[in-house]
Amino acid sequence: MNTMLLALLAMITVGAAGLALVPSALGNKRADQRRKAFQGDIRVNRREADDSRARENRRRNVQEVLKSQAAENTRKRLTVSDMLFQAGMKVTPAAFIRNSVIFGAIVFVVLFVVQVPFYFAAIFAVAGGYLLPRMYVMRKRRKYQDKFLDELPNAIEAIVRGVKTGLPLNDSMRVVAKDTKEPVKSEFGRVLDQQSFGFSMTDAVQILLDRVPLPEVNFFVVVISVQQQSGGNLSEALGNLARVLRNRKKMKEKVKAMSSEAKASAGIIGSLPIVVAVLVSLVSPAYLLPLFTTPIGQVCLGVGVLMLATGIFVMSRMVKFEI
Repeated sequence: MNTMLLALLAMITVGAAGLALVPSALGNKRADQRRKAFQGDIRVNRREADDSRARENRRRNVQEVLKSQAAENTRKRLTVSDMLFQAGMKVTPAAFIRNSVIFGAIVFVVLFVVQVPFYFAAIFAVAGGYLLPRMYVMRKRRKYQDKFLDELPNAIEAIVRGVKTGLPLNDSMRVVAKDTKEPVKSEFGRVLDQQSFGFSMTDAVQILLDRVPLPEVNFFVVVISVQQQSGGNLSEALGNLARVLRNRKKMKEKVKAMSSEAKASAGIIGSLPIVVAVLVSLVSPAYLLPLFTTPIGQVCLGVGVLMLATGIFVMSRMVKFEI
């Protein structure tokens, strides 16, 4: 009886020891699995933290570049040389001022010959000599910028294709400077010339913003500057930029189409007093003479011209949208 009891106790002890050892082994395996998973989570978290830190650094660099360029643009005042440079004109500022003075003198002589009062002729001559040449230059400047924006997405996509095929950024820009249309062709050629003089890519692309000071060009300059300073996927960034530029162009065309009716109305209303005055003068030449020969008529004419100019300015601002 004692022998049987001892054997039973021995079996229970061995079984309990086995049960105690087997779960511990399984527990060790599970602990190892949990430890490996935890280490993997640490690596993933560390990688995510590094990526978020890199994105944060890139975003901070973009903000710093934008702030510095905004400060430079606010400090910079558009001078005559800047207008001529941005319009793509080769005339010097001195020649432009000389031609403006000659044009004002011609306007004064013509008005004086047709017997316009002296002070009115002087006012119109000064206004015409100062405003009309500047309006002409600003119109050429706007046309130059529009042509540049039409071709800029194609140039950026050409750079993206070159970078994806393994070409350096300089060689991709050289392809753009050789195969694209004007004025993008000459502007990118000017960037390459700046690099040949020893400027870095970050400094060389600034000439694009000086030549064409538009938000779209600013985006391109910021992308290139940030990529040169902190690295990153240049082809992806430029591809996204080209897509954004095309969407902005579509939005501008849509706004232009929607505001065309208001622009036509503004043009008709603004030109109606002048057309009516010319037609009345042809039918009855003496009808409007008191406006030019009497003091009260001259005052009324001046007030009317001022009100007409104010109305045209207000209507032009109402149909102008910034995107």
